[in-house]
Amino acid sequence: MAEQPPSPARASRAVPARPALLAGLALLTGLTLFVALGPLLHQPPGLTVTEQVRQRNLPPGWSHPLGTDDLGRDLMLRMMLGGRISLAVGLVATAISVGLGTGVGLVAGYFRRLDGWLMRLTDLFLALPLLPLLLVAAMLWREPLALRFGAESGSFLLITGAIGLTGWMQVARIVHAEVLSLREREYLAAARSIGAGPGRLILRHILPNVLPSVLVAATIGVSGAILTESALSFLGLGFPPDYPTWGRLLSEGVEHMETQPLRVLWPGLALTLTVLAATWIGDGLHLALDPRRRALKPRP
Repeated sequence: MAEQPPSPARASRAVPARPALLAGLALLTGLTLFVALGPLLHQPPGLTVTEQVRQRNLPPGWSHPLGTDDLGRDLMLRMMLGGRISLAVGLVATAISVGLGTGVGLVAGYFRRLDGWLMRLTDLFLALPLLPLLLVAAMLWREPLALRFGAESGSFLLITGAIGLTGWMQVARIVHAEVLSLREREYLAAARSIGAGPGRLILRHILPNVLPSVLVAATIGVSGAILTESALSFLGLGFPPDYPTWGRLLSEGVEHMETQPLRVLWPGLALTLTVLAATWIGDGLHLALDPRRRALKPRP
């Protein structure tokens, strides 16, 4: 019987850490700490409404390191709070799309009778203009969900659900291709011969071998989901104005590009660094976990 391909755990032990992977993890960790712990460490002084209005559009200074906005609100604090929402949207939407895409890819790749139907459905979703579709969904469902769950929770459910349900197709195609190359391997035939059913074959033998590709797709999907949410917020169809996201802050800063260009720089830089970190992590995981990309060293 042919030897089963190395598991992702063995591959990760056998391949030395990639510089891009370490750099991406360090950058993403720094951004996460900035948005998670920053509001606990940076507390602007409490001001009355009149005092806050007097401090609007201030340049960066000691009390407000990134300046203030039109209403006198501290921009650094809004960047931190906005980062929490943006990263949460990216993670939840990616979890939805990766879970759905992995399931569709596994079923379509293993069961020949469902292959054609599921892949044609995937092609149909790929042919849809996603951004206009997301805009229509936001316009139709934002108010009902806001009335049902509240403004912030309703917007979060709408945006994460819409992005997740329209972003699974690439993952499904990747997993489908992997399963097609795995389902005729000799170790799977041996498992069938001893009575293993489809569920056990998929969960115990096929899924562990497609996880490296799924992890890479997930890291790229996080950055794509954040950028999609930012586009919706930039167009005014994302979260309400009282709930800052990096896309919303970028949209608000465009109006002051001539007088305060830094207001556009900060959210744009945060988005760029997040996408860069996800890309580095994805590339590093692809090289570290894919046994076909790099020959594995023998166990010591």
